[in-house]
Amino acid sequence: MSDYHHGARVLEINEGTRVISTISTAIVGMVCTSDDADATAFPLNTPVLITDVRAAAGKAGKKGTLAASLLAIAEQSRPVTIVVRVATGKDEAETTSNIIGGADENGRYTGMKALLDAQSVTGVRPRILGVPGLDNQEVSTALASICQQLRAFAYISAYGCKTLSEAILYRDNFSQRELMLIWPDFLSWNTTANSTDIAYATARALGLRAKIDTDTGWHKTLSNVGVNGVTGISASVYWDLQTVGTDADLLNQACVTTLVRKDGFKFWGSRTCSDDPLFAFENYTRTAQILADTMAEAQLWAIDRPMHPTLVKDMIGSINAKFREMKSAGLIIDGACWYDDSANDKDTLKAGKLFIDYDYTPVPPLEDLTLRQRITDKYLVNFAAAVNS
Repeated sequence: MSDYHHGARVLEINEGTRVISTISTAIVGMVCTSDDADATAFPLNTPVLITDVRAAAGKAGKKGTLAASLLAIAEQSRPVTIVVRVATGKDEAETTSNIIGGADENGRYTGMKALLDAQSVTGVRPRILGVPGLDNQEVSTALASICQQLRAFAYISAYGCKTLSEAILYRDNFSQRELMLIWPDFLSWNTTANSTDIAYATARALGLRAKIDTDTGWHKTLSNVGVNGVTGISASVYWDLQTVGTDADLLNQACVTTLVRKDGFKFWGSRTCSDDPLFAFENYTRTAQILADTMAEAQLWAIDRPMHPTLVKDMIGSINAKFREMKSAGLIIDGACWYDDSANDKDTLKAGKLFIDYDYTPVPPLEDLTLRQRITDKYLVNFAAAVNS
C-alpha cells in the first residue's frame, strides 16, 4: 500500500539546457622573493590571495622582487593575484631551486609548485603566470610545466640577453604554446634608489594581460596596447610601422615579443613559443585553454545522471548556446557542438562513457596588413561635367 495515494503528486522534471559561465581568466599568479616582507601577510611557499595589489605592496618589504612586481601590476590594473613568496638563496643557484620548488617533508608543495595548490587553498586558479626578474632558463622551463597543469599562460624574459641576436637564440630553448618570450625590459623611476632603473617587462605583462581580459577580452593579444608607469626601454630596438626588416620584425619573426615606443610604450608581438603552428598566437592558446575549462566545468551537473538521449541533447544545446554567446561577443569566429554516433557505440554507452564533439575558430590577430594603392585617371572622366554643373 506504500504507493497508494488518494490525491495529487508533483514530480520535478529538471530537463533543459544549462547556462554556461566562462571561467575567470584575469587571475595573476607569480613567484617572488622578499626577505623583509611581512611574514604573516606573505608566508613562505604559501599561495596568498590578494585583491588589492597596491595595498599589498605596503607589506611586501623593500628587498627582492615582490614589491616592485606588485606595483608594476597595480599600474596596469587591479586583478585578483596569487603570490608565492620564496626565500632568497645564498647564490643564484639556490634561489633558482627555491623558486622551482618541490615538496617538503609534510608533502606540501613549495616554490612555484605551490601555485598548483592555489585553488584548494584560496578558491581561485591563477591563469596568468610569471616570475618577474628571476625567470632564468631553468625557472622558465619549470614554469611551462606548471602552466600546462593549470591551463595557464606565462610571460617570460630573455633572461640575461643583452643583444637582439642573443634574444633570438634564447628563443630556441622553448617549444611550449603556454609561453610568450619578451625582450628587452622597460625603464621606470625607482623611488627607493631615486633614479631610473630596470622595470621588469614581464611584471607589466601580467598586469596588462589581466586588464585586457577585463576590458576587451581574452581574444585580444598583449600587443599594441599602452603600458602604464614606464619611461623607456632598456635596449635599442629599431621599429617602424611601414619598414620591413626592422629589429622588431626580426624579433617577432623569431617569436620574441619586443617593446616599442609609439604613442606611449607598448609590447609588440603576439606569438608564443609553440612548435605547433595551430597555436602560434597568444590568443589561440588562451582561447583553447579557456574553452576547454569552460565547457568541461559546465558539465558537472550532468555527471552521474541517467544517460538518456534528453541528457545528451541538453548538454549539446548548452554548449551551442555558449558558442552563440561567444560569437556574438566577438570572442570567437564561431563554434559548434554535436553528437558523433560513430564514436559512441553500444559498448561505450553501456560502459557509461559518452563522447561529445565540438570545434571552434579563434579570432586571428591582424599582424600583417597590406594596403594596395593604385593611381588612376578614371576620376577625371567626368571632370568637365563637374566643372559645368
